[in-house]
Amino acid sequence: MSYNLLKGKKGIIFGALDPNSIAWKVAQRAHEEGAQFVLTNAPVALRMGKINELAEETGSQIIPADATSMKDLEHLVEESVKILGGKIDFVLHSIGMSVNVRRGYHYTDQDYHFTKVGWDVSALSFHRVMNVLYNKQAMNEWGSIVALSYIAAQRVFPDYNDMADNKAYLESIARSFGYFFGRDFKVRVNTISQSPTPTTAGSGVKGFDGFLAYADKMSPLGNATALECADYTISLFSDLTKKVTLQNLFHDGGFSNMGISDEIMSMFNKQEASEEKKTKKKK
Repeated sequence: MSYNLLKGKKGIIFGALDPNSIAWKVAQRAHEEGAQFVLTNAPVALRMGKINELAEETGSQIIPADATSMKDLEHLVEESVKILGGKIDFVLHSIGMSVNVRRGYHYTDQDYHFTKVGWDVSALSFHRVMNVLYNKQAMNEWGSIVALSYIAAQRVFPDYNDMADNKAYLESIARSFGYFFGRDFKVRVNTISQSPTPTTAGSGVKGFDGFLAYADKMSPLGNATALECADYTISLFSDLTKKVTLQNLFHDGGFSNMGISDEIMSMFNKQEASEEKKTKKKK
């Protein structure tokens, strides 16, 4: 269902790779809500993904840009303003990558070159994007910038590896740069801490399927899907949330406030009863 929440608004969406991507769903929903936008991703990702299909579906243009390159980002913003015929109203930063995870390096034994690469792509790129938007004064008043995060920025999830550090840094950038963007240009900056979601990137984390099931059982409303995250993102792009800024917003079915759920406790109780039965048999 469409509500025309973004009618007349213009934006840039980073990170759409394939139909599993949250950014892909955001683009589809933004189009349905009346927005015009430019799609962008790294050149290598464009070759790997199916973004041309999304561009055709949404009537969007694609501008390749390496988010670790200031030159690429400056070109992206300048061209986007030209293509869209005016300043930007919303930006989605949906970029994350850990070479340590991909190569199987444990958190306690990282390759620090890979650590820097992942930090540059996943976190520092957000500062660069806002740097360019801020200094070029490319955002309209009451515009909205959103980046996707995860609760590992606050809590320990061992196999999430150095991406946890990257997300913590990302959230700090949102608060710090968000202050200046709000003060000087009345632009909102927030992060969304999304449930574990079976995207191409997320599925690369060790034990992901097991954790997906665990999070679903822990959350009173269950895991939030990629499409539901897209809906929430659209609300943050809209004029209905004009005074929401500097926030890390949990979109996780309640997981972030849970200690234990009945369903998880039931599983532990069954396991404990089974172990007691085995012990009695041995005696």
